[in-house]
Amino acid sequence: MTGAGSGMGRAMVGEFVSRGAYVAALDINMARAVETVEKLEKPEMAIPVQVDVSDPQSVQRGVETIIARWGRIDLLCNNAGILDGHAPAHEVSLEEWNRVMAVNLTGPFLMSRAVIPQMLAQGKGAIINTASTSGFSAAGGGSAYTASKHGVIGLTRQLTFEYGARGIRVNSICPGATATPLALPEHNAASPDMDLAISKVPARRWCQPEEIAKLAAFLGSDDADYVHGSAYVMDGGWLTAARDPF
Repeated sequence: MTGAGSGMGRAMVGEFVSRGAYVAALDINMARAVETVEKLEKPEMAIPVQVDVSDPQSVQRGVETIIARWGRIDLLCNNAGILDGHAPAHEVSLEEWNRVMAVNLTGPFLMSRAVIPQMLAQGKGAIINTASTSGFSAAGGGSAYTASKHGVIGLTRQLTFEYGARGIRVNSICPGATATPLALPEHNAASPDMDLAISKVPARRWCQPEEIAKLAAFLGSDDADYVHGSAYVMDGGWLTAARDPF
């Protein structure tokens, strides 16, 4: 579980542990990963692991740690992600573009590449990539964020094509406005007027991280055995409203 130090990642750790799974809580910030584990009702079911998803060596060390601990990896949730500054494309620096792509798109690729050999050896596995409604439309982020989330959906589909027949299911979750530290206006001054946007979508409220976690639990379970290559939208009707909520 990457990005496990807060928000949706932390909620996913709690949800999977509550269902009896052993979970590795991966985050670039070890203190946050430790905090996620310590807050669990059964902390012995999880381990914190420091991983920078944009660094191939860090990713490989993290995956080796997990395999050494449990001997297998049944599910990977690629949840780590960052926002951009919502600036127009001509004002976005190459450094900013590369920073967002490294975490949001290269990260899921590196993590998937690292766990797939183990899943192939097991004959079974599942990968869940956290994309976004910005994987389908513009306005939810700037050019880097929007392009990265389109890329996550494309990566999901390609991995499905390559590994679905070999026992590995790959799907993505596309949240809309979710109440995480990454998105809440008080923590992200660069965000547009999210309260105004949410007032225009059918659900008329923020999604809670725990709701996303329950969808991830379904996609990671045998109940979703026939679900391959899907991009599950959980946005309170943001896209269905068919208008720019900003």
